Amino acid sequence: MKNKYLALCACLLTLSTAGSVSAQQEHAWSIEIHGGAGDIARATTDAQADASIRATLKNAIEAGAKVLESGGSSVDAVEASIRVMENANSFDAGRGAIYNAAGFNELDAAIMDGATLRAGSVAAVTRSSHPISLARAVMDKTPHVMLVGAGADQFLHQIGGEEVEPIYFFNEGKWQALVDQLKREGKPVPPRPVGAPAIPVKPAVNQSAMLWKPGQRHYGTVGVVALDRKGNLAAGTSTGGSQGKMPGRVGDSPIIGAGTYASNDSCAVSATGVGEYFIRLTIAREVCVMYKDKGMTLQQAADTVIHKEVERLNGVGGVIVMSRDGNSVWSFNTPGMFRARMKEGGKVAVSIYNDEP
Repeated sequence: MKNKYLALCACLLTLSTAGSVSAQQEHAWSIEIHGGAGDIARATTDAQADASIRATLKNAIEAGAKVLESGGSSVDAVEASIRVMENANSFDAGRGAIYNAAGFNELDAAIMDGATLRAGSVAAVTRSSHPISLARAVMDKTPHVMLVGAGADQFLHQIGGEEVEPIYFFNEGKWQALVDQLKREGKPVPPRPVGAPAIPVKPAVNQSAMLWKPGQRHYGTVGVVALDRKGNLAAGTSTGGSQGKMPGRVGDSPIIGAGTYASNDSCAVSATGVGEYFIRLTIAREVCVMYKDKGMTLQQAADTVIHKEVERLNGVGGVIVMSRDGNSVWSFNTPGMFRARMKEGGKVAVSIYNDEP
């Protein structure tokens, strides 16, 4: 009798363990990223810049995929991918942030956990090398959702975050792009940043110069949406804002529901474009409402907000969106958007132009 009892317990334990493993594997992970949208066309894009951007996008998405493959959370994956893009000079985020009209960098970021609706964001920060991680700290270590300006910089210092001097963000090509823009607009050019190297004899050439010509639209905000094996969604966005913006200007990226949103009940969204339009229309959450409550497919919801609502206000930009079944879509109304997606068991798919799937 005792042996039969032990055998029964062993059988139940086996079934319980199998059920637990099955539950953990219920969702195949998925991740999707963007590096901004704009006037990105094959005819005007330098081949070297094209290859470099694709490589950076691949590295970024693989960083998040590695987290998900090891059983990590979607929030961790979002942060990991965005940190890679913040380290690159290719985008308008982190070290690649562009300048405001006063000649310094003000960075914004947000992250949201779809399982709990917890969120953290920062705006107009000047000393964080990784604003997405600072936003994560706001979510995890404070009772607040958003910290801005000097308060956010002070919080970074208090928690011993990755603090840098403002000159860390200096980029000759992006500085010259600001100078050129202000001159074209007849606005005063601020003094060259203290600590910047001497003006080079030859004009600076970087990826920004090879990708965009003066006067072209470019929105280099970066973002990630992800689904982990537990079925939890997350979204994150990081940006340096718009070139030549007024000091103190804040766009949609750190605004929960405008440029960033995630809920297990609907979807996860990260946006890029002219933030003022996305704020007015609360685009990120609007996509989720259309998907959840109005019977639209994920693609229909994304296309409706971008090609109807945003365009109705003459706005431009794009979104990446993911649902809890791992389906991921993107939609944009510019010639191109830097983007990539990857699912468990699949390969990385990187796209730039509007004729790529």
